[in-house]
Amino acid sequence: MDVTGAVLALVLSLLWGANPVAIKLGLIDAPPLRLAVFRFIVGGLVVLLWAWPTGRLAGFRVERHEWQPLVMVGLLLGAQVSMLNIGTSLTSASHSAVLLNLYAVHTVVFAHFMIPGDRLTARKLAGTLIGYSGVVMLLASRAGSGDATLAGDSLMLLSGVTLGFRTVYLARTVQRLDQVKMLLAQAAFGVLVFLAGSLLFESRATAWTWRLAGAVAYQGVAIAGFNFIVNLWLLKHYRPSALATFFLTQPIFGVIAAALVTGDPLTVELLFASVAVAIGIGLTSR
Repeated sequence: MDVTGAVLALVLSLLWGANPVAIKLGLIDAPPLRLAVFRFIVGGLVVLLWAWPTGRLAGFRVERHEWQPLVMVGLLLGAQVSMLNIGTSLTSASHSAVLLNLYAVHTVVFAHFMIPGDRLTARKLAGTLIGYSGVVMLLASRAGSGDATLAGDSLMLLSGVTLGFRTVYLARTVQRLDQVKMLLAQAAFGVLVFLAGSLLFESRATAWTWRLAGAVAYQGVAIAGFNFIVNLWLLKHYRPSALATFFLTQPIFGVIAAALVTGDPLTVELLFASVAVAIGIGLTSR
């Protein structure tokens, strides 16, 4: 890991850590699946605005052998973001931030089985157990933590597991597929899957507010656009476990952002869970 990779990973960590807070704000004005539609429309436009002037769309064509991994990337993203948005609607922003960002620990576990040479050592196993211990405490204390529920926390935990698997899958796939194709596939599948789901299952009207516009801009431009572009570049040049070192700040950033923006209480259990997840990420990435 060099200086460039470290700085970019830390910037992504800051933006990603605060993402559950942006989602929580957006959910005030739009239902979960429709909010995801807005996010991926904006994110797709950001990718196009980046790819077009740089000439990355020249000769753009999806080959027959590329459809299977691109569909897999889209399905994984659809499942992960569905659980992310619905789970966040059922729990607090701070719980969402901690449980989602445990994905860095899941990433190391999946990398052991899917990335040659990325082995699960005794130190990494200890970090995994410490990280999970924080989540156990957080789940056990959910009754006294604002609007957190078991259903919401469980969905967030599953979203983190799926994100960990998707991160490792992307790390393998980006070595043989064009980055732009993967980004556009994620945006296209995201819009189609979430639009269909919203039309079928969501009847609540959207409140067109500046708060919603800000939340969508953050998720679309910063997360689905900038973060996705830079994250794929990082995964192409560095091991997932090496990046996890810098991602240990994500739960801390998320909890602080939730306290400042949504007023989530900084309970002892929440702080312990955040620190445990951060320590777990740190140990598993060494």
